[in-house]
Amino acid sequence: MKAKFLILCTGNSCRSQMAEGFLRSIDPGIDVFSAGTKPARKVNPYAVRVMEEIGIDISGQVPENVDIYTDKEFDYVITVCDNAREICPVFTGKVRNRLHIGFDDPADAVGSDEEILAEYRRIRDEIRTEFAKLYENISKSH
Repeated sequence: MKAKFLILCTGNSCRSQMAEGFLRSIDPGIDVFSAGTKPARKVNPYAVRVMEEIGIDISGQVPENVDIYTDKEFDYVITVCDNAREICPVFTGKVRNRLHIGFDDPADAVGSDEEILAEYRRIRDEIRTEFAKLYENISKSH
């Protein structure tokens, strides 16, 4: 399948980065980018750690501002948090499909290191499941 994806979140440090990593791991031939409406300075270290546990390296990814993509063409623009969905910018480039697949923010987790990691793992696994389903459905229709 040849498709171009943009995954949006607020900080572009956790959920969107994990989703980007999953899509790249499923099909290295697709173009996938992630961005934030208010990007963080770096990818969340817990997100990097829990993705590493399943063999996906997102340590080299960098949060980017969605503004650099609004004039580009995408097959899919997917928001993964409610805030990004609500303030999703206007795209002047052609967007064929807009989707929202929302996930809790693991950065809200509190407790011990192990409790926080458990929350990141839960969200990681939800993202993996939902994006695998999405990819499978898109592949069937192409």
